Amino acid sequence: MRIATWNVNSIKQRIDSARAWLAERKPDIVCLQETKCVDDAFPREPFESLGYNVAVHGQKTFNGVALLSKFRFDEVSNGLPGDDKDDHARFIEGVVSTAHGAVRIASIYLPNGNPPDTEKYSYKIGWMKRLSAYARERLPLEEPLILAGDYNVIPTVADARNPAAWINDALFLPRTRDEFRALINLGLTDAVRASSDDPGLYTFWDYQAGAWQKNNGIRIDHLLLSPAAADRLTGVGIDRHVRTWEKPSDHVPVWIDLEIAAK
Repeated sequence: MRIATWNVNSIKQRIDSARAWLAERKPDIVCLQETKCVDDAFPREPFESLGYNVAVHGQKTFNGVALLSKFRFDEVSNGLPGDDKDDHARFIEGVVSTAHGAVRIASIYLPNGNPPDTEKYSYKIGWMKRLSAYARERLPLEEPLILAGDYNVIPTVADARNPAAWINDALFLPRTRDEFRALINLGLTDAVRASSDDPGLYTFWDYQAGAWQKNNGIRIDHLLLSPAAADRLTGVGIDRHVRTWEKPSDHVPVWIDLEIAAK
């Protein structure tokens, strides 16, 4: 089973490149973020025609998450538990059945949090605590669980080309990294770092200041795996070449292979 995550930064602008990448990489399940459209406006047909089931949790002009799956969804849930007043479309989870039993996948678009001296940062930290509470509840079930998406977290200095430029940014503040470590320490595995300690494994390059041309990137798109999923991890990749395509997102896809067979 191949599972991928990609912040597309507007699905309507990325239909052609998304279809081209799907044909090239052939993922079984894809977690999308920043779809930037309401549910009814999501372009389902271009992806359904490729054999994907589509589940969306959208919002007009910003946020928005979705799941594309070659497997039929047994269930789909929208919204991260823990705050009934939070109406941001930042979390969707789906459950699919395989020969190894149920697999649970969540697409996550964690808040940016900038500027850090505003309520936006408080919202980010609160959201991370809710995500930890969700994971703490799910992990004892010992199911393959994949929490994939744009976390807006630079975990370590090795995950930025120029760490000094991010010292005062909400993505890299000590409290942000502490909350991310607390999530990992519940028993989750960072798939990319489980496969490599190499520097330069970036997933985002800003559109500004020639960041792509200078390789001034950061790693903020993560796939976190429960023990039952991590035990089946066989491959990891970052498709940075997609950043060279016409009208690219500022993020690139990240994918994993799990030794889980379909029915």
